[in-house]
Amino acid sequence: MQNDSIKKTIFVAVALCLVCSFFVSLAAVSLDEIQKENKRLDMIKNILVAGGLYDPSVDVQAVYENKVVPLLIQLDTGQILNPEDYPEGIRVGTYEIKKMAVDPAFGRPVDPGEDIANIRNRPQYIFVYQVMEGDKLQRVILPIYGYGLWSTLYGFVSLGNDLKSIRGIAFYEHGETPGLGGEVDNARWKALWPGKRAFDDAGNVVLSVIKGQVDPKSAKAQYQVDGLSGATITTRGVHNMINYWLGEEGYGPFLKTLKQGGGRG
Repeated sequence: MQNDSIKKTIFVAVALCLVCSFFVSLAAVSLDEIQKENKRLDMIKNILVAGGLYDPSVDVQAVYENKVVPLLIQLDTGQILNPEDYPEGIRVGTYEIKKMAVDPAFGRPVDPGEDIANIRNRPQYIFVYQVMEGDKLQRVILPIYGYGLWSTLYGFVSLGNDLKSIRGIAFYEHGETPGLGGEVDNARWKALWPGKRAFDDAGNVVLSVIKGQVDPKSAKAQYQVDGLSGATITTRGVHNMINYWLGEEGYGPFLKTLKQGGGRG
């Protein structure tokens, strides 16, 4: 009698586990497409935030489609590719910078001597985003990433049509400490960026994210952004990230292409 009871208990437990596993698997499959769509829309939102285009009362997809033109570029040369020339497997709707950076076919290691952002690998091809008014460039939105204190931060920074001034910045993924390095998400800190100068008149990257607050009376104030309070290492990480990606090892060749009139609308 006791053996029968034990067998029944085991049978019920196994059956319950199988039923639960089935429903968990079904839910995961059912929600997968929803999660992918939410991730895509969040990415679009952050592109718009960095570009100064985000309005929470307006559909982000509509704004993106009406205002933003994605371009695939080859980072090393700054060349802009026509859609028919995109390498197989690269499409704007499915592109993931993290996967491309470590893919042997599409990524490459970064020379440690040049790796001030501590990214180790980067894509050979990357999507950037133009904001157009008719046939005139208004701003360009550039993906950026680099290491902070605890994590790699992924985001976007935008430049105005002078290709010298910052229009905005946004981060969509990081693991920095809430209340400290995590303040990269703080709207008040992000509001300090628009209008800052990223380059001097000679084209050198001079933007600094400093420790402490910018002295508004300083001649350097236009090239400086307040650091994150209590987050020295994250602040340094953002500084290094900006200087890497806007420099010659990053988007320098592409920005030269734009200055020479090589952008597409």
